[in-house]
Amino acid sequence: MLLTRRQAPVEAIRTRAYSIPTDKPEADGTFAWHSTTLVIAEVVAANKTGIGYTYGDASVAKLIEGMLAAALIGEDAWNINALWQRMQQRVRNVGRSGVAASAISALDCALWDVKARLLDMPLARLLGVLRERVPLYGSGGFTTYSDDEMQQQLSRWVHDDGCRWVKIKIGSEPERDPHRVRVAREAIGHDAGLFVDANGALDGKQALDYAQRFAEQNVVWFEEPVSSDDIAGLAAVRHALPASMELAAGEYGYTQDDFRTLLADEAVDVLQADVTRCGGITGFMRVVALCDAFHRPLSAHCAPSMHLHVACAVPRLRHQEWFHDHVRIEQMLFDGAPHAIDGAIAPDLSRPGCGLDFKHADAQCYAV
Repeated sequence: MLLTRRQAPVEAIRTRAYSIPTDKPEADGTFAWHSTTLVIAEVVAANKTGIGYTYGDASVAKLIEGMLAAALIGEDAWNINALWQRMQQRVRNVGRSGVAASAISALDCALWDVKARLLDMPLARLLGVLRERVPLYGSGGFTTYSDDEMQQQLSRWVHDDGCRWVKIKIGSEPERDPHRVRVAREAIGHDAGLFVDANGALDGKQALDYAQRFAEQNVVWFEEPVSSDDIAGLAAVRHALPASMELAAGEYGYTQDDFRTLLADEAVDVLQADVTRCGGITGFMRVVALCDAFHRPLSAHCAPSMHLHVACAVPRLRHQEWFHDHVRIEQMLFDGAPHAIDGAIAPDLSRPGCGLDFKHADAQCYAV
């Protein structure tokens, strides 16, 4: 009977997709968009509700409802590793990457949140606090922005929010990019770090040509100069970059094998991982272990509110992406979403779990 009282069976799974318009048209080197889809997953156990989410497509919610919920209902919410493995097995025949990985990520984050809420403690404390503040880099500078729009955004991050680094998108019109990089450097001054992200838009020769030009403006980070599917191409570019410039990739990693391959093939200087894609908190911590084994730093990709607590708890973390679109959505639709202070975010340790509460009523107008 004692064991039964300590169990916390999963009583319900709730999910919903929301499509939120961007404040301006946004584009990068390979894609353009006018809205962002947020998929919320809630896990109810022992009268507590844990929340997780991912950014992707509304089909993620359908997969949660139709395939994954049945793997969790009635199971003990304390046993997160077992439930993570159960979800991985459930999607074997539909493929573990993409939509399935995003769905598992949202549910895994919700399971960790409900576990911390059952213990009435912040998730960072449950995981083990290693740092109290998480450094940020401002991320936006979309290829659809005018020079003035980009300068205003980057300047605000550096001079108002205290970010030590900023990142702009490149690659949709590569011939314009050296000019845009100069404009970005003028906006942030000489002390802040400048990153560029091609989202895989270039080939290897293009990437190296532009890297030499970007180095004149002291660009220190080149993200996905070629497609992340081209591991050999990433490795070749990485080894030929100027010594002052690091290559980063990994945001499209879904499984542990994706990250292991990037590291083992020496394709990155800095590995990126996204807790809303890579298998949730459980998957993210396994990526951290890989970084530790390969002696590589890790950068958390997008979704800053969901990364915050785990980012406080893991070694080798370099920084967190402060992505304009997600920051705006999270501060609009979540109570407890963090705000940048002196270039960093910090968890509110007075709030249990991941510290977030979703504003269902405010989000209803965006429901898919």
